[in-house]
Amino acid sequence: MKKKITLKDIANELGVSISTVSKALNDSFEISVETKKRIQDYAKLHNFKPNTLAVSLQTQRSKTLGIIIPNMLNHFFAMAFSGIEKVANQRGYKIITCITNDSYQKELETMDLLANGSDIDGFILSMSKETEKKNDFQHFKNIIEDGIPIVMFDRAAAEIKCDKVIVNDEEGAFRAVNHLIETGCKNIAFISTMPDYAIGKLRKEGYMRALKNASIKIDEEMMIEVEDSKKFEEVIGKLFAKKKIDGVLTTNELSAISTMKVAQKKGLIIPKDISVIGFSNGILSRHSNPKLTTVSQHAEIMGETATHMLIDAIEKNNPAYESVTKVIKTTLVERESTNKLVKIIK
Repeated sequence: MKKKITLKDIANELGVSISTVSKALNDSFEISVETKKRIQDYAKLHNFKPNTLAVSLQTQRSKTLGIIIPNMLNHFFAMAFSGIEKVANQRGYKIITCITNDSYQKELETMDLLANGSDIDGFILSMSKETEKKNDFQHFKNIIEDGIPIVMFDRAAAEIKCDKVIVNDEEGAFRAVNHLIETGCKNIAFISTMPDYAIGKLRKEGYMRALKNASIKIDEEMMIEVEDSKKFEEVIGKLFAKKKIDGVLTTNELSAISTMKVAQKKGLIIPKDISVIGFSNGILSRHSNPKLTTVSQHAEIMGETATHMLIDAIEKNNPAYESVTKVIKTTLVERESTNKLVKIIK
């Protein structure tokens, strides 16, 4: 078996110190471009693989990230994870992923286990629904106080001082309802599947702002809340029986598709009689009949951004670092469930 070369071998061969080799392979600014290239080319030619344990001991980092996600079956979180994994691989980090199933207790136990038993450098997480409902964020504070950085994405606690990646939910909803208004809708309903959560409240605010801007009277009965997916069609059916509706914004794609199903059972033609928009640009949206217009939150970009932020924080190792919040812009993806906006050219 061919003997693996070491940092010492490279240093001896090129006549430099082991420290110089290590810094060059880590692309340090302290090493000249010419020397860096010479060392990197030699390492690549001889298929040099760094000893991860040695690197960990030298840098006091494990190069391992803890990923805490509420639900991997949800397309949004699956795409966010894809972005996280992509950037972690690019930057030489391993990941340990845990699913909380929206349980506060599981989130608490998982973070404690990873922080104290797996030598995690930092966490990327979207908190569970139970955590937000309980309004108990002490476990996040404890982790940060222990010197382990956290980046929250999508579901983020405003009270926690850490880096965050979010979308402008209020603006996304405002633009969606504005599109419905501009394409002729006057009686627009809002169906929320997350009434008690910050993102659900923000989307409701965006809906109401758009109506106010268009001087459309806000009708409380046109805003319904339903968290149980098994009751979507029943609750939406009652709304349709009670109100004349020509436009709907929902806070997720499943309730949007249920809305279209109920409308079609009533003999309504989409989008001729009623237009529907849902949040989250998932697989269902592209395969529904008709295809659903959605507000895309760019989950993969959120995951990528969160991972870059966490790794940057880990590698800077600056206790005085001021946390930042990055806002990803939403995009309205127009498909077949809404009318096209006719532009008048003068």
